[in-house]
Amino acid sequence: MSTHSDPTVFHTRTAQMNLPGIRRLSIRQPLHWLQAGGRDLLKAWPISLFYGVTFALIGYALVHGAWTRPHLAMALTSGFLFVAPVLATVFYSLSHRLEQDRKLPNLFAPLLSWRANPISLGLYALMLVFILTIWERTSAILVGLFLNESGIGSLSDLISLEAVQQHTGFMLTYLAFGGVLALAVFSLSVVSLPMLLHRKVDFATAMVTSFTTVKVNFAVMLLWGALIAGLIAVGVATDFIAMAVIFPWLGHASWHAYRALIERE
Repeated sequence: MSTHSDPTVFHTRTAQMNLPGIRRLSIRQPLHWLQAGGRDLLKAWPISLFYGVTFALIGYALVHGAWTRPHLAMALTSGFLFVAPVLATVFYSLSHRLEQDRKLPNLFAPLLSWRANPISLGLYALMLVFILTIWERTSAILVGLFLNESGIGSLSDLISLEAVQQHTGFMLTYLAFGGVLALAVFSLSVVSLPMLLHRKVDFATAMVTSFTTVKVNFAVMLLWGALIAGLIAVGVATDFIAMAVIFPWLGHASWHAYRALIERE
């Protein structure tokens, strides 16, 4: 049941869990999060760009390693959105330190931020790996159904304008399945991982809070998800070069999204 102790804050309680207050925000907020994320990136640029370059290189290696297996390359490219929240924990940790006016840690300290809530964070990571595995199998099925005997031997054959026009049915179906799964993952991830790093809450409470946040701020979160997907697409389209900056920028911005959406303790 929800009560309204404040016109912009929703408090949802169930018999099993006590969720934090969730703020209802204006549609302009995602732009403020990007601005705040950009400021954090500038302040923490040596560490942020190190991890940005590292994650971009990992993404590049995975996609190009599977280049001659179109379904796998497509699954890994689009699946980057699914696992990105876990990778972004290093940027959440940095933004949290900056918020507290603490000096930047050593280069590898953000990797230890998981110690704050290891069991719940580990369960969340396992869940995302499971989802990525489902998506890889779904991708294989769709490629098999639509592109069998099409002569497509690599991802390059599939992303040309001619191939897109020739296989419109496949593209639309692939985007539909991927879009539904991405929306589900986004709804469960948008504030849950920063929350697990920042508060001593369990895995289920974090996911329910995230889903409820999206429900309360659906238009705002739809815009935020579109901005994330669009910027990630730019990063992938530049062969992961721009991802070295885009990914840490979005990671820092996502911390500010969490802080704006969830009432402080």
